[in-house]
Amino acid sequence: MQIRSAGPGDAAAVSRLVLLAIEDIAYRLTGERTEAAVLAKLAEYYRTPGNRFSAERHTLLVAEGGEPAGTILCYGGDQADALYAPIAERLREAGFGEDPQDREADEDEYYIDAVAVFPAYQGRGFAKALIRRAELDAVAQGYVALGLNVDVEKDGARALYARLGFEEDKLIRINGHPYWHMRKALA
Repeated sequence: MQIRSAGPGDAAAVSRLVLLAIEDIAYRLTGERTEAAVLAKLAEYYRTPGNRFSAERHTLLVAEGGEPAGTILCYGGDQADALYAPIAERLREAGFGEDPQDREADEDEYYIDAVAVFPAYQGRGFAKALIRRAELDAVAQGYVALGLNVDVEKDGARALYARLGFEEDKLIRINGHPYWHMRKALA
């Protein structure tokens, strides 16, 4: 297993993994209606600096034998509004109106926007390794906590995060669905 920064050639894999992680939210944030169109727009976001899906600064990839297996997208909660702004502007320009983004991250946390592993690689500790790497990055950047959201219906994912030290601290809504916001205090 190798963890590395995602690069330009990883756009297709990262886009598929992001869609796997955030599901219907990807349709909302791209304004697209088909999976192919969502994937194309996510890849465009990935290649464009300065937004929450950009490869720059906050996207890591885990690979097995050189093949992408999983990804994690992270950024400071204090940067969330600025990183969402280019996406909101694109949606307005495309005629999708004023659709405010749900507040996902707390200001003081290093936020895990998406973490996903392709099904063929699940159960091998890749997600845990990516989250541990995000924790190291968070500490290095001076954040006091790591945060993420998990769909209330995804008990397996919630249990994994609990085993990694995350605790539920509030119930929030994203794209009309309930999610547990979970935090892990950092030393």
